[in-house]
Amino acid sequence: MTFGQQLLDAAADRGRLCVGIDPHASLLKAWGLSDDVAGLAEFSQRCVEAFADTAALVKPQVAFYERFGSAGFKVLEDTLAQLREAGCLTVADAKRGDIGSTMAGYAQAWLGDDSPLRADAVTVSPYLGVGALAPVFELAEATGRGVFVLAATSNPEAVVLQNHLAQDGRSISQQVVDECAALNAGHEGAGNIGVVVGATLSSAPDLSALNGPVLMPGVGAQGGSAADVDRIASGVEQLAFPNISRAVLSAGPVVADLREATLVAAREFPGRSL
Repeated sequence: MTFGQQLLDAAADRGRLCVGIDPHASLLKAWGLSDDVAGLAEFSQRCVEAFADTAALVKPQVAFYERFGSAGFKVLEDTLAQLREAGCLTVADAKRGDIGSTMAGYAQAWLGDDSPLRADAVTVSPYLGVGALAPVFELAEATGRGVFVLAATSNPEAVVLQNHLAQDGRSISQQVVDECAALNAGHEGAGNIGVVVGATLSSAPDLSALNGPVLMPGVGAQGGSAADVDRIASGVEQLAFPNISRAVLSAGPVVADLREATLVAAREFPGRSL
């Protein structure tokens, strides 16, 4: 089964919500936790308890673990393993991107069967060329795991680059989406290759031919709404998975409150299997 179909099946039961685990220093402090590995581990454990059976997809932000070095990565390994054991799909928000054997190394790190960092999907950057990401695409196809390719992010620094038009009139972001769509073309249902498209964008690439999941950050505290998700993913709304982090995490530190915030947010984005 493809990652895309696994995600649709999870959404049919839980809604299309992706919740982030973002243990940045200010949030650790707000939760009354220390800004160290012990605080990181406690934060992550509470998130696992709250999200493992309530969210369709959980997205640990790798940078907030990496800042603690090897001890932080150990907490991330444990967090991913606990979510996996609970039957919850995960995406490691690592945003890796390179060429050749280096990209193959990243692919094995985040999607390889024997890797302690294995997640169900990983985010990658295409700005060395979508084709340079071939090793992670190939491993995703071989394992039924997923890849989310940054296509149209909502940060203002990226808009000019992503909207630059080629001679055929397509923006760079549209070219990224189209190349991902070609990779999914062999699958009857939703494929393994998804894209990241910001929910706060006033204009976005056409997603109608992607045939893969769309991760949509920016919903909630950043101003994106359910209406924005439907607008950007018009016609393929069931493939759009809004990512809400701050608006849910602000309900912490009590696990029951985090669970309730997740369930309330998920109701805005009902899912169904395709």
